[in-house]
Amino acid sequence: MPRAFLVVIDSVGIGGAPDAGRYFNGDLPDTGANTIGHIAQAVPLHLPHLDALGLGAAVQLASGMEAPGLGAVPTGGWGAANEVSRGKDTPSGHWELAGVPVPWEWHHFPDHSPAFPADLTALICKLAGTDGILGNCHASGTAIIAAEGEAHLRTGWPICYTSADSVLQIAAHEHHFGLDRLYQLCADLAPTLHAMKVGRVIARPFVGEVGAFTRTANRHDYAIALPGPSICDDVQRAGGKVHAVGKIGDIFSMQGIDTLYKGDDAALMGHLSDLVDKAADGDFVFTNLVEFDSLYGHRRDVAGYARHLEWFDAGLGNLLPRLQADDLLIVTADHGNDPTWPGTDHTRERVPVLVYGIGAQPLGQLAFSDVAASIADHLSVPYRGAGKSFL
Repeated sequence: MPRAFLVVIDSVGIGGAPDAGRYFNGDLPDTGANTIGHIAQAVPLHLPHLDALGLGAAVQLASGMEAPGLGAVPTGGWGAANEVSRGKDTPSGHWELAGVPVPWEWHHFPDHSPAFPADLTALICKLAGTDGILGNCHASGTAIIAAEGEAHLRTGWPICYTSADSVLQIAAHEHHFGLDRLYQLCADLAPTLHAMKVGRVIARPFVGEVGAFTRTANRHDYAIALPGPSICDDVQRAGGKVHAVGKIGDIFSMQGIDTLYKGDDAALMGHLSDLVDKAADGDFVFTNLVEFDSLYGHRRDVAGYARHLEWFDAGLGNLLPRLQADDLLIVTADHGNDPTWPGTDHTRERVPVLVYGIGAQPLGQLAFSDVAASIADHLSVPYRGAGKSFL
């Protein structure tokens, strides 16, 4: 029996989204944003394995841009996918790739201070057992921890912030506030936020002392429930196992997932490598490599993003020769995060769909949900989601 591997390299967009003008970084629409294309223009890229699968060809298909250093004749299947969900956030992208477009409008908090309504702030204080909160604004996570960390240690108040995504993030010191206490606060708060159609409450723990705070790998997302069954549920229903690597478990609230592997990107690549060797026939491995946007895209670190792409490409090169003859591996993304673009938010872009296991073939313009439909087709799984197979 075949196996399927879906690898989401978080935020690796390729430009060209037809509705990019409806999405903004501050007052600037995302029209013209192109994560891979603009990185390639700014920093020489060496991505031989991604390019051989068709990355350069996908950039040109999506946006018309010839990305410097990319453009090999593809040996894999390659295409560009458009998102229909009304967002450029992590849950929307992953859910739609799994066959479940988002049917509602997400709630977003306004970009002013205070960002949260008074009744929500009062609820956070009640659940946390504090007299107030810190932050209460749109912010970069690392920046607000640096700005409010001393006050957090002094008062014990949680640091609460948001962004252009539909999210409420709570940062707290693992030792002074307590990691379990932070998790419990987020878990208790999540139902209220989900009823408002806020996609995620995210626990953002950190450690260290004033002037030297660092976030830890103990992030935990409390995501709203999916509105329908995903490819994960369908694989389970057919008797296969679903192995989630990275924050997939958080994004899907463990719905349809049998085993979960977490850690930093190096650990996640190791888990993926192990699963290439150990996953059973009929299994589905769903992987997210998370640090592209959180470490480089949001911080507009072009060189760092480029080097991390090359790190991933080298890891991919180690995996491909070990795949079985009837395996399917798809590399894609959930949204863009052009590090050359003004602002700090995600960018609305098409994403690459690069396929190993079907030979060299152009797949054209696709829907995000075609990825799930194709995985179901490959595994011969009865499928209940959106999209159509490109196999």
